Amino acid sequence: MGRAEARQARQRGARRAARERPSGGKRTGIRRFFTWKKLLGTFFGLCLLGMLGFVILYMVVDIPEGNAAAKKQSNVYKYSNGEIIARTGDVNREIVDLDKVPEKVQKTFVAAENKSFYKDEGIDFKGTARGVLNTVTGKGKQGGSTITQQYVKNYYLSQEQTVSRKLKELVISLKVDREKSKDDILAGYINTSYYGRDAYGIQAAARAYYDVDAKKLNVAQGAYLAALLQAPSQYDWAVATPTSKKLVKQRWNYVLDNMVEEGWLDSAERDAMTFPEPKDPKAPPGLEGQTGYLVDEAKREVLRNSGLSEAEFAAGGYTITLNIDPKKQKQLEKAVDKKLNDRLDRKKNKADARVQAGAASVDPKTGKVLAMYGGENFVKHYTNNATRRDYQSASTFKPLILAAALEHGATTQDGKPITAGTIYDGTSGRPVKGGDVAFAPPNEDHVDYGPVTVQKAMNKSVNSVFAQMGVDVGMPRVMEMASTLGMDVKGLPAVPAQTLGSMGASPLEMAGVYATLDNHGKKVTPALVGSVEHKDRTVDLPDPIGDQVVKRTTADSLTSVLTGVVDDGTGHAVRHPVQDVAGKTGTSDDNKSAWFTGYTPKLVTSVGLFGEGAPGTKEQGQQVSMKGAGGRPRVDGGSFPAEIWAAYTFDAMGAPSRFDLQTDMGAAVAPPPEPTLSKEPKEPSSTPSKPEKDPTSKPPSQSPSQSPSSSPPTSSPSQSPTSKPPTQEPEPTHTIEIPEDPDDRVPGRD
Repeated sequence: MGRAEARQARQRGARRAARERPSGGKRTGIRRFFTWKKLLGTFFGLCLLGMLGFVILYMVVDIPEGNAAAKKQSNVYKYSNGEIIARTGDVNREIVDLDKVPEKVQKTFVAAENKSFYKDEGIDFKGTARGVLNTVTGKGKQGGSTITQQYVKNYYLSQEQTVSRKLKELVISLKVDREKSKDDILAGYINTSYYGRDAYGIQAAARAYYDVDAKKLNVAQGAYLAALLQAPSQYDWAVATPTSKKLVKQRWNYVLDNMVEEGWLDSAERDAMTFPEPKDPKAPPGLEGQTGYLVDEAKREVLRNSGLSEAEFAAGGYTITLNIDPKKQKQLEKAVDKKLNDRLDRKKNKADARVQAGAASVDPKTGKVLAMYGGENFVKHYTNNATRRDYQSASTFKPLILAAALEHGATTQDGKPITAGTIYDGTSGRPVKGGDVAFAPPNEDHVDYGPVTVQKAMNKSVNSVFAQMGVDVGMPRVMEMASTLGMDVKGLPAVPAQTLGSMGASPLEMAGVYATLDNHGKKVTPALVGSVEHKDRTVDLPDPIGDQVVKRTTADSLTSVLTGVVDDGTGHAVRHPVQDVAGKTGTSDDNKSAWFTGYTPKLVTSVGLFGEGAPGTKEQGQQVSMKGAGGRPRVDGGSFPAEIWAAYTFDAMGAPSRFDLQTDMGAAVAPPPEPTLSKEPKEPSSTPSKPEKDPTSKPPSQSPSQSPSSSPPTSSPSQSPTSKPPTQEPEPTHTIEIPEDPDDRVPGRD
């Protein structure tokens, strides 16, 4: 064999060996099908197909006729029996030319939504791609649209979030940007956008928020309206929560800072600006009296629970059936008029003019809101007193402390289980023991109760007892219980001062809390809206009745104890000869709010009175004292609120009913006896105690074992009886200084 043949043989052997090796560059299996060349080819092929598809889409899709206004319909609100409450939805819009809007105000919208508006081609490819991806993957309605895209969506398309709608938006936006000037697009955008308060377009918004024409808006006002578009209801200053007010101010600053950055506003002019608070809204015609409160809150509840956007809902076509029983609604209005409004002279008496009333009534078995009182008149007082949360809940919070104790099996400082029969020191101003924060709250009128049972402390609303109980249970557990039962306590510190109900709450919220107790511990979230119907879609609402959130024995024990407040305590104004009633009074710091929240087995109602500065006075809108209203030295929970509650409940409840309770404590069964005090003479207290203000008090109707002649002891801790009951906690052995923190320096409340 020649050398050439030998070389060829070696080469063949080498190739054969390479094929037989497991590695060394041989492409086997999947690698034969996916090479870099093939992957790049596929990628560019898909890009070409996408470009071709977009070109075809661009050729096929034309700019449609504007149809937003043509699709607007009314929304219909009905009572539970089908009777129509109101119709809303007539489009409040007045188109104005762009030259009627100050140039700097125009720029606020560009600064808020799309700084590149004057330079771009009408679309944001990155933002649109993100929006399409989020829609496909089910991550919600997200994306970064340009002003042109938002105008197209408002005027030419629907608000639905689908891939096809987003692609149409993209194509139409490109065409609109080529066929219309930037000024025409900006004018269309600010004239079609929804600003809240049923205002469409900048002219209606200028009137709704600042009571001026659009041409009279200044830059600061324009920046607020531009900021408002991100979340109209949430950022409406008149109803915004503290968090929402903070957010809208941040966005307002963001808009102005962007204007400075783009050279549209002088920095010195910007630095001199202050936030322009909008005027209070005015009720539209047909929403006078209680109607406006019902309709406005129903709309908020639908938006909160249905997943509908504001624009979708405002487009109309919805029938909203409320759970409101028209008969009970009239009974509640009648009770407020008879027991409060008819006794006040708001024109002549300054104290009377300060009183605002709110109430909500709930069926504890279904969670339906059967009646609601929002205020004197929606046209005169826009804020709904039944849902406002800016006033302290006061002593209506005390049952939640005992609920936390029972649910967790908490004990006193000396290890005794906390029950209705546990004995605490009820001395006014007694420093709490075991807490991280010094706290020594006085009782109402500085009354000293000495050794007192938890039952009696609840009956008489003894602050010093529940402050100590809160520390014994642990304030984090107390706040957790409040949240579990339906109060919004997010961000609030777990400090002993909360035991006096220093957090805000609404009558509707407190009705839900007590309804959960009435419902044996199954969560009740009050529902004003029963159903929402639309011919083109199904709207689902959450079930008002939730899971068992506290043990039945805990809830029933609280109900049992709260009957004592009615039978032998501050709630005696609502006693009934045959009807079981449980409830709690509350009166806040300086008599700025007064409450009675009570219930029968079939009906839970919370009534709140709030001191608010009257219109036209320097106190307008501020929280003020109600002292002197109705000719009374003060308005406490056992006065007007309890009287309103009784007048309504006993008219609306139907046949009398009895509580079905699984408990062994409280006034629904015989309460534990009062502690026996030593009869040895004691030195008089340096500060004489005032007698209880309960001249009509009588023994509990269901507690034959309780002595009607018993009265609370008034001895101070230093004069303790020589013989203490076995569960009585030891007397204080040291003094804790009252803190200087204003949140902890709280006068006595009931």
